This record gives sequence, structure tokens and C-alpha cells, in this order.
Amino acid sequence: MSPTDPIDQTFAGKVALITGAGKNIGRTIALDLAARGASVVVNGRSDRSAVDGVVAEVNAAGGQAIGYLADVSDPAATQSMIEAAVAAFGGIDILVSNAGLRRQTPFLEMSFAEWREILSVALDGGFVLARAAVPHMLGRGGGAIVALSGISTHVGTPNRCHVSASKAGLEGLMRALAVELAPHAITCNTVAPGAVDTVRGASAGALPSSLRDSGPPLGRKADVAEISAAVRFLAGPEGRYITGQTLHVNGGAFLT
Repeated sequence: MSPTDPIDQTFAGKVALITGAGKNIGRTIALDLAARGASVVVNGRSDRSAVDGVVAEVNAAGGQAIGYLADVSDPAATQSMIEAAVAAFGGIDILVSNAGLRRQTPFLEMSFAEWREILSVALDGGFVLARAAVPHMLGRGGGAIVALSGISTHVGTPNRCHVSASKAGLEGLMRALAVELAPHAITCNTVAPGAVDTVRGASAGALPSSLRDSGPPLGRKADVAEISAAVRFLAGPEGRYITGQTLHVNGGAFLT
């Protein structure tokens, strides 16, 4: 069954914004939520054709989607994107903070500029997005924020201290917001994938040996649909009593 096949209408009437949704995990989340009735905003940073492609897939399957290019670390651009979502669909119910940069650079060769660049997207972006989206969730009686972290934050990965720090900070942000926003029926959680069968961008480099050489007990990489399913659960009606958590989806590679 493809993500755009009619399945159910769990998210009918809901509006979801998914960042970094032009490909891989973000794309699958957007298609998955749209297949279940959500109106989706497909965000990308610069790849217009990828974003437009996902929007076209959703609309061709009978769903509703718009695309919006915005750097989530830019408060003005992010605010404009939120306003476009509200204008198109009436509000925001679900925010999936998936955008992030991955790069491999030895610590002693890492410039402060590179450090800040990596943190600006996942961590700063997570704050900027939530700050812009939450007022609209309040007006709709609640909502769900799901951020995407990763296994490298928990196992320690050479040459990626900036990536690990950005995702660790994102998990901390979700825990703090979970407590602060709980009175408003807004849940905040993180999904931390292990190795996933995706097309890695050139800047990400090869899969780190610490994740590649000793595979998980389940003996394979995750499919993107398995990560999307975790996000869908946390964002949906069955996950409304779960907040402040990090859900590990890694085939047993890291055990909490």
C-alpha cells in the first residue's frame, strides 16, 4: 500500500506542517498524514522541485497540500510560512520539526561558523517553528509537536558533535515545552530514528562506521514508513496521553 492510498480519515480536519518534507522521512510523513485526511504544508529550504513533487502527489491522490520554501532558522520566513498555512487551511494542529543538516567534520577542524550553521536548523529552527505555530494551536484547542532527533545523539558519533548537540538540544526543548504547554492540550515529543534506508545528501557523508559496522539486532535499516508510523502515532488521537518523550525507532541498536 502506498502512502497516498486511501486508508482512513484519522486526521480529517487537521492541518499539519512538515519541515524538510521534500524527500526521505519528511516526504513520507507528509504523504502519510495526507492519506489519512490531513491538509499538509510541505516545507523545504531550497529544492522547489522536490517540494512541488510532494504537493503534486498529495493533490493527485485527492488530498490537500501546499508547498512553501523557507529556512526554518529565519523567524521572518517561518512566520510567513505559518501565516500561509493559516490562510490556506485555517490553522495549525500538527507541527513536525524534521528539517536538519547533517555533516561530518572532525572536532578540531570544525569552525564555529559550521557549528552554528548546523545548530541553527534543528535547534534554532525547532524553537522558531514552535514559537510561530503554538499560538494557532491554542486557538484550536490543542495540538501536537513532533521533532525528529536521531540515534547518534545517544550513542556518540565521531565527527558529528554539532549534529549530536543540535538534536540533544531539540529533545530538551521538547521536554520543556511538554510541561509548559500541557495545560493547553499540546503534546511535544521526539522520534529518534536509527539507521534508515534513505538517500543521504552529499554533505552528510557516508553513514558513520559506528552505525554501519555493527548493525542493529533486527539486522536491517528502518524503512521510512516505520519512522512515519511513529510520528503518526504521537501526533494522532492514540498518542494524546504521551508527552515529553523520546521514542526510539532503531531496531534495537540503542536500548533505553
